[in-house]
Amino acid sequence: MRFIKRLLMLLIALAVVLLGVMFTIHNTTRVSIDLVLVTLPEASLSLWLIGAFALGALLGLVFSSFVIMALKTRLYALNKRISASQRELEKTRLSSSKDLA
Repeated sequence: MRFIKRLLMLLIALAVVLLGVMFTIHNTTRVSIDLVLVTLPEASLSLWLIGAFALGALLGLVFSSFVIMALKTRLYALNKRISASQRELEKTRLSSSKDLA
């Protein structure tokens, strides 16, 4: 099963690389990007599009990591509360069993 998964991932990676190369070959038109305040230098359309995609992916990873860290912190605090509640419950059970005896 592990071999099949690795083979499938390799085939997907090769397909993505092949599509990227084909995309780059077919989009060689040189363009300059005007961002109102700044005009970026002239480069191939494929370079700008791949760069924008990579920047978007990087920003997505950064912002999602903040969310993940906040959720992990919340999970840690909740697990700590659960442990404290379980200890308190155990103490209550022990004291009630002593009272019955």
